[in-house]
Amino acid sequence: MAGEALSEAPSWQQLLALVLAAAVVMGSPGPATISVTAIGAAFGLRPSLRYTSGVVLGTTAVLLVVAAGIFGMLVSVPGLAPLLTVASAVYILYLAFRIATAPPLAEDGNTAGRPTFLGGFLLAVANPKAYVAIGAVLAGASAQADVVGLPTRLLVLAAMIVAIHALWLLAGTVFARLLHNPLASRIINLIFAATLVLTTALAALP
Repeated sequence: MAGEALSEAPSWQQLLALVLAAAVVMGSPGPATISVTAIGAAFGLRPSLRYTSGVVLGTTAVLLVVAAGIFGMLVSVPGLAPLLTVASAVYILYLAFRIATAPPLAEDGNTAGRPTFLGGFLLAVANPKAYVAIGAVLAGASAQADVVGLPTRLLVLAAMIVAIHALWLLAGTVFARLLHNPLASRIINLIFAATLVLTTALAALP
């Protein structure tokens, strides 16, 4: 009886459970979220919007790839998974270098070194944590497929991707207020760069 009552729970309860699961699993620190925060801290809000938009779009692409089952097919191709991992690691190391060496905001008149929309997109699609986290949330929600259909789940998760990265970006801009001071700027940027590399290494662990 209890099982039947649970299966007949209103769809809004299932949606709330999906949102909470996404917030905990997808919103936890990882290469994409930490990079957005670090970019926001190093370069400020406006210069970071293009990069963050790239991360959001790339993560949404990962959502669609996982939902369609394409990811499982791709990782079965010999040599492709290690290649993606290496490419992701190289770009993240480059990004960490750009963050660590970013000048204080007051001195930054050159926009050439700021991460781009394409850079954010590429990091997102090569981010190992994204596939694992999104796959876990979708798998957890699959039991309620009769209550909350796949299109609705995808829309909710896409909205959560936008909200999660927007919040991480805003968190980074809080630190940006301190980055007009050269010493504080260097320390905070180095911490973020090291955190980005560390979270990427942890995400890549089997």
